Amino acid sequence: MSNRALTTVGPLLTPTDLQPKDAAAIAAALNPIVADCFALYIKTKNFHWHMSGPHFRDYHLLLDEQADQIFAAIDPLAERLRKLGQRTLTSVGSIAGHTRVKDNDEVYVEPKDMLGELMEDNKRCAAAMRKAHKLCDDVQDSGTAGLLETLVDETERRTWFLFEASRDPDASGH
Repeated sequence: MSNRALTTVGPLLTPTDLQPKDAAAIAAALNPIVADCFALYIKTKNFHWHMSGPHFRDYHLLLDEQADQIFAAIDPLAERLRKLGQRTLTSVGSIAGHTRVKDNDEVYVEPKDMLGELMEDNKRCAAAMRKAHKLCDDVQDSGTAGLLETLVDETERRTWFLFEASRDPDASGH
């Protein structure tokens, strides 16, 4: 992850009642989450496009639905940063410099491995969102905290579905 700061100057300075250092700290926490959402969207679509096997249709549809949900989270997160007078990501390079989601460019990945990898990525995203939520609570930024609460819930739902879809039915203990 890049340590370069995204600073706001001139006409992009949006008024907020938060302290500048607090708004900057929130941006430092949220920009990697925005980048993670972009990277997770692409990774989810990659696995959606390259899914194969006996559960193809179910997994293909699941990943398409999840990719749409992830993509829908990006704009509200980025716009929240702008509401706080902060800059957000500006390019593919900016995304690559901030994301913590690892690429998977393998020629073939087993379907269960795809689901497991996406499950772990979603778990890490939820953890980063919770950490950012704590920061928002500390500086009384209820707008960002509320957005993050919704996104954590959606991310946990994706994690749950990926977990259940990837379980070995013989290992369920039932």
